[in-house]
Amino acid sequence: MRIGLLTEGGYPYVSGDARLWCDRLVRGLEQHEFDIYALSRSERQEDEGWIQLPPQVSRVRTAPLWTAEDDGVVHGRRARRRFAECFGELAAAVCAAPAVPDGSEASGGVTASEASRGVVADRFGSALYGLAELARDEGGLVGALRSEGAVRALERACRAPGALRAARTARVPDLLSVAAHVERTLRPLSLDWYEDDGLGSVDLCHAAAGGEAALPGLLALHFAGVPLLVTEYGVQLRAHYLASSAAEEPPAVRALLAAFHGALAAEVYRRATLITPGNTHARRWQERCGADRAKLRTVYPGMEAARFAEVGERVDGSGCADPDTLVWVGRIEPAKDLISLLHSFAEVRKEAPKARLRIVGAPADGPEGVLYLAHCKALAAHLFPDEAEGVHAVGDNPVSFEEIGGPEVPSLAEAYASGSVVVLSSVVEGFPISLVEAMFCGRATVSTDVGAVVEVIGGTGLVVPPRNPRALAEACVALLRDPERRARLGAAARARALELFTVDQNITAFHGIYLEIVSRSPVRRLVVDDAGDPLPFGVPAEVHVPGRWTEARLMVSGRPRWAAGAPVRATAPLPAGEGA
Repeated sequence: MRIGLLTEGGYPYVSGDARLWCDRLVRGLEQHEFDIYALSRSERQEDEGWIQLPPQVSRVRTAPLWTAEDDGVVHGRRARRRFAECFGELAAAVCAAPAVPDGSEASGGVTASEASRGVVADRFGSALYGLAELARDEGGLVGALRSEGAVRALERACRAPGALRAARTARVPDLLSVAAHVERTLRPLSLDWYEDDGLGSVDLCHAAAGGEAALPGLLALHFAGVPLLVTEYGVQLRAHYLASSAAEEPPAVRALLAAFHGALAAEVYRRATLITPGNTHARRWQERCGADRAKLRTVYPGMEAARFAEVGERVDGSGCADPDTLVWVGRIEPAKDLISLLHSFAEVRKEAPKARLRIVGAPADGPEGVLYLAHCKALAAHLFPDEAEGVHAVGDNPVSFEEIGGPEVPSLAEAYASGSVVVLSSVVEGFPISLVEAMFCGRATVSTDVGAVVEVIGGTGLVVPPRNPRALAEACVALLRDPERRARLGAAARARALELFTVDQNITAFHGIYLEIVSRSPVRRLVVDDAGDPLPFGVPAEVHVPGRWTEARLMVSGRPRWAAGAPVRATAPLPAGEGA
């Protein structure tokens, strides 16, 4: 089977999202052939290069999202008219205000609001594929999407009756900002990836994320009928909402971009053959965005358990760990809410004076992470100023800030082994990787109820409300005082992690999904007998067996395969006795 793996900001680059997961998937499915189609996010990412790729990767094609030079395409009058019509429809679909649910029923038992959303989705999809066809015919849309005509079309849509209330207040700088963002997102429309020697030749497109990563898959489906599988371990629409609120953009910009990304997500979910969320939390987001529940298959991300085996398999469940130490591991940023953790630990110290807290991790990229780390260190020094026994002695602060690779924490496994209880204090979390790592290490955990935490823990740890230092402290004290309970929870957590969250289960799940999708996909070239009638089972099963002899036998050049080329004539059977 030939898989077109679509990525954005990750594999096969050295840094980026989903890099490890994609690499493990490709290496684990060595019986298949992979073509990688990657969108890069920055010049720095491209300069860092690729990881070493396995032999089953036959092709890598990349394109930047961070820059796009003018393609030099000059549209004639007819092409400009086509662009104006398609982009105007796209902008109108984005700006159309959703109907207010009123309980009234449309035909077929569908509410009026659902019918309205369906109309908007149809308009958005038709306009999107119209732009894609124009880009294919004319050679690209980079200049058109940057043109004054695109901004004017967006302005007309914002001023039209029924437009989003916030969109009506958009000023020229807001429109320019939105148009630039839309142009960046739609750059994959202008790529030359969709011919029969590209994505048109694969058996299946697998998008490693939604949004821009899935856009080439939508076009491969539209132009060549290639089925699309979408995997989201972090829902792209949710990530956009969080980034938009943090950027403090004007209300009109936030509303328009949210509507645009919402429409794109809905189109991806509508056209995908199957969708594999990484957890129930992501699954709920996808359903709210219009994903059909029948298409959803939860596949937990696979994580490498071997490097935690030595710590997790220790008989007593604690090994060399300090039974009075709490451990926090992760990336230091405001979403992790270390401020609440430090206030909580102050309460823990009142009940358990010997308790210590080790915070292991590096600050998030950028100045915000560095400033937040400095703020946390200052708060720790304020809450625990001096614990010296004498007047002239130097106190030992019970809170330490460390990074992996230091003398006391040489590895990630040793970080989890250094304490008896692992704490997660986040206020925003998708799939809690550090929590699964602690489970592999057989550690008892105390976590806040955010994201997929409850689903991951499954009763093998204590869960408290977020932003509640007192509840967090009470749960930590309860485990510090009860070593037998810690051992039971740690053993149960390790057993659960080994059952659900290993690389092997992830690879096995996707192998079965690949076979299921291809087995259900219709043949894209009609095979007929001598009389011109369709021949059942005319395409042998061997076309999906890895091997060069099957390539191009049923392929035709040109546009969509169901509409191009003459039917293939089946080989007439030999008379009895011949060919023996």
